[in-house]
Formats: sequence, structure tokens, C-alpha cells
Amino acid sequence: MSDDSGDLKPAKVLSVANQKGGVGKTTTAINLGTALAAVGKRVLLMDLDPQGNASTGLGIDPSQRKVTMYDVLVDQTNLKDAVIKTSVPNLFLAPSSVDLSSADVELVDDQRRVLRLRAALKDLQRFEDEFDYVFIDCPPSLNLLTLNALAASQSVIVPLQAEFFALEGLSQLMLTIREVRQSLNSVLKIEGIVLTMFDGRNNLSQQVEQDVRDNLADLVYKTIVPRNVRLSEAPSFGMPAILYDHKSRGSIAYQKLAAEFLRRENRKIVKAE
Repeated sequence: MSDDSGDLKPAKVLSVANQKGGVGKTTTAINLGTALAAVGKRVLLMDLDPQGNASTGLGIDPSQRKVTMYDVLVDQTNLKDAVIKTSVPNLFLAPSSVDLSSADVELVDDQRRVLRLRAALKDLQRFEDEFDYVFIDCPPSLNLLTLNALAASQSVIVPLQAEFFALEGLSQLMLTIREVRQSLNSVLKIEGIVLTMFDGRNNLSQQVEQDVRDNLADLVYKTIVPRNVRLSEAPSFGMPAILYDHKSRGSIAYQKLAAEFLRRENRKIVKAE
């Protein structure tokens, strides 16, 4: 995205993506966003999953979702109209709707359908209050919605469950990212890979970690998110785990992940200067 606003710096846009469901994608988007908001970063979480788990997990009832990402993508409603405050200071949400599941069909005649989200994100430059980060919670498939997210993002965070088929699924996602980079978005890169649902007592988890680190080295965050019941319970109470129980192992892991994320960001800024 180009910056036409003089001194304003555009928000960094990151997709949280993995075509496999149940790997901690939404949990990562919500809790990483919350941890960054807690240290003063202004964060927008964009729920692009028709299931709307990120919206529900932040306590936003369907009746509160007057304008959703369906309206933004399909009807080209201004993104600003969809953004609502959450109970977390500095954390905002562009909610989802089950109607998003029909976006593929409704946009089939639009040759630029994969670029609709990129166009919508230009509205962010017109906000009075600038965001530091936009996290897009993608659906668990490589469909039109995910392609819109990848075409609009600078980078991708990949939650990766420590299980047998993890690397196989990751290779497919990396192939998609390479294709998007060649055809739609030349700046797209992998921001980092987060090992989730990790059970240190399980030899398989340890083996997957070793394989991922051997293959992808510094792309893998040092922070590991453990399998933790508090992370699973929190969405049913409509709040991030970091608020639900900030002392739980899962919450502490996401706070550490946010700190590691910011350290990497600072290193990039220093290199750029």
C-alpha cells in the first residue's frame, strides 16, 4: 500500500493463515493482538473466517455486527464503517458474518475479485487514529477469502500444530504464498511460524519441532505455545485468554510471543535505517 498521507505510516498488515483447521489460528490472532494492544500498539483484527470465531472470541455478539467484512468485500462498504471497539483497549475488530461463505460465488464475475481487500485497506489511511498492525484471521482453506488476505498483506504468520502432518500442510501453504508473490503481491513474505498446541511430554511434538527448526531455521519463533486448557476455555467467555487468565501457561506464551514479535520488528527497522 502506498502512503499518500504525508507523515502517516500505513499499518503493517499480516495474515494469520493455515489451510488446516484447529491449529490455533484464531487463538493466535486474538491473543497476539491483545498482547500487542496491552503494550500500547493500536491493533485491528479483521475476521475473514465465515465461522466468525475471532468475533465471538472477543465477545462480539452477532447482533452487534451491523457492518461486517461481507459488506466490505462484496458490497464494497467503507472499511471504517465495519470497525468496532472491543473490550480490550487499543484492540479493534472488523467482524465476520456467515454470509462471507458465499463470497466466492457472488464475486465470480469480478476479474479483480482477489484484490478487493487490498482496495478496502486503503481506507485505513483515512482513519483519524492510525493503526500499528492489522491482523487478518483467515479461514482454514486456501479459498478466495484467503487469497484476498494474502494479496493485501505484507507478511504471513503461520500457526503450526506440532503433529505428524504439520510439515506437509506447511509446504502447500508456502507454495501458495510463492504463487501469490509472483502474481499478486511481490512483497509478501513469511513473518514467522508459531508452534502451537505443543506437548513437551510427547516425543512426536519434540520431533516435529526439531524438523521444523531444521528446515526453516530463523523463520520459526523461539516461543512455543503449549497445549493449555485456559486457551480453549477463554473463547466461550468471549474474551482473550490473556484477560481470562493472564497467568496461565498459554497466556504467558502469547505475551512472550508478542515480545519476540516486537524484537524482530525493531531489528528490521534498525536494518532499514
